[in-house]
Amino acid sequence: MAIDLRSDTVTRPSDAMRAAMAQAPVGDDVYGDDPTVNSLEERVAALFGKEAGLFTPTGSLANQLAIRTLVKPGEEILVETRSHIVRAELGAAATFSGITTRTWPSADGLLRAEDPLAIAHENAGPYLVSTTAIAIENTHNFGGGTIQPIDEIAVLSRAARARGIAMHLDGARIWNAH
Repeated sequence: MAIDLRSDTVTRPSDAMRAAMAQAPVGDDVYGDDPTVNSLEERVAALFGKEAGLFTPTGSLANQLAIRTLVKPGEEILVETRSHIVRAELGAAATFSGITTRTWPSADGLLRAEDPLAIAHENAGPYLVSTTAIAIENTHNFGGGTIQPIDEIAVLSRAARARGIAMHLDGARIWNAH
């Protein structure tokens, strides 16, 4: 049996997985009637200490919805140079929300809290773009699956919030970091 490790998106379900999917209880998730979706949303919200969760069909859509709620048109979000948000989402933040992205480089996608903090400008004045959010990716897809150090995440989160800058986690592959 060949195993394709190019990406998590080329994974094929086994016969047992297909059987489990066929037997799973289903309902209309739009009306809150799908017990599987409800359970997933509740579980993830609890894991992250949030009030609620929202299932989206793609990680890119989840990122763009979150970014749009955190950053107003004409403001910026900081992201790592090879992050999925800037490398694989087709400029969606600018196209759909009028949001500027600015990047910082890293070695293999590894987060160092001082890197985004050094380029953040939360009050850039009337002629420049102000930073209102910082996004991190865990695990870092184009960084070879780099798992972000929890202590760096904590330092970045505390410092950003102290400066009035929101945080976003692209957690499409968060289960790989668990």
